[in-house]
Amino acid sequence: MTIAFLLVAAGLMFAYANGANDNFKGVATLFGSATCDYRRALAVATVATLLGSLTALVAAKGLLAAFSGKGLVSTAALADPAFLPAVAVGAAATILVATRLGMPVSTTHALVGALIGGGLAAVGSVHLAPLAHTFLVPLLASPVIAVGGAALLYPLLRGGRRLLGVGKESCLCVGETGEPALAPTGGACATVMEEGQIQLTAATVDECASRYTGSVVGVEAQSLLDGCHYASAAAVSFARGLNDTPKIAALLLGVGALGSDHAILAVAVAIAVGGLIAARRVAETLSHRVTTMNDGQGFTANAVTAFLVIVASRWGVPVSTTHVSTGALIGIGAATGGARWRMITTIGLAWIATLPIAAALAAGAFLFLSR
Repeated sequence: MTIAFLLVAAGLMFAYANGANDNFKGVATLFGSATCDYRRALAVATVATLLGSLTALVAAKGLLAAFSGKGLVSTAALADPAFLPAVAVGAAATILVATRLGMPVSTTHALVGALIGGGLAAVGSVHLAPLAHTFLVPLLASPVIAVGGAALLYPLLRGGRRLLGVGKESCLCVGETGEPALAPTGGACATVMEEGQIQLTAATVDECASRYTGSVVGVEAQSLLDGCHYASAAAVSFARGLNDTPKIAALLLGVGALGSDHAILAVAVAIAVGGLIAARRVAETLSHRVTTMNDGQGFTANAVTAFLVIVASRWGVPVSTTHVSTGALIGIGAATGGARWRMITTIGLAWIATLPIAAALAAGAFLFLSR
């Protein structure tokens, strides 16, 4: 009973950490492009992620099996009552530290690392063949595909916009309540205003408020883009809930403390709570420190992310939503020249460190618990 309680507690801590680090990843483009503020973006993320988590009750059971540890570690390790709690503790601690540092890291990476570290501590070995085929190949390939997909798709969508006659304008506002004066794309613009005086600051168009002009099939272009942007952000958050929830719930099934449906429901609630309480640091990193973006570029990144993660979830492929969403943002930055490569390098180093750190923490937790 003590082990069952410990496993459930550790698993829910892991789910909380996942929500804190991952929940905002689907809506970072809404916040980063100033389409909406932090609170509204977080509300979209929470609702859509929760819906994705609940959909996992029927649509993503394959990931429950993939992350149960079967095939990756020996049955002797799985039978040890300290193994699964150690895996949950190692993965959760890794994600919580990264969240504190504002680093968007992969729950999948942390979980795989913890399974490896726990397995090595328990029986001294893991099965490398399923590790490479089932886990490492998707984890390595998915961000590369996302970078390429976003870098290729954005110029195509931009060209399509121009063919449809949709223009782009930036505004110059004077005074607190003045009417906006539109300036053509490519020029300079200005920001305003201290109370009682006018203060103009030159800036590039990318730093100014901008909007799309014209219409598409009779619908105002900016309204259509905003709707698509919100829908794509919700789709990414939905896909993340669908993909991540069963991975964590698989841990809770190890001692039979909860049935699969109850495990998924418990994890879904913990993920939502983690996102609501502790998402801000990672939100700032993804929204403002990876690349500059406007709403059209944000929509493109989300569309690529949602497509890849939903397809992976449908076929039980354990890709990382973090790797895919960040890869899509990097692809946009590469296409527009707005990528911030120093921060991207830092994030890459955090990704590399995630697996060995989780493995070491899980191994240490196993050695402690097994005593």
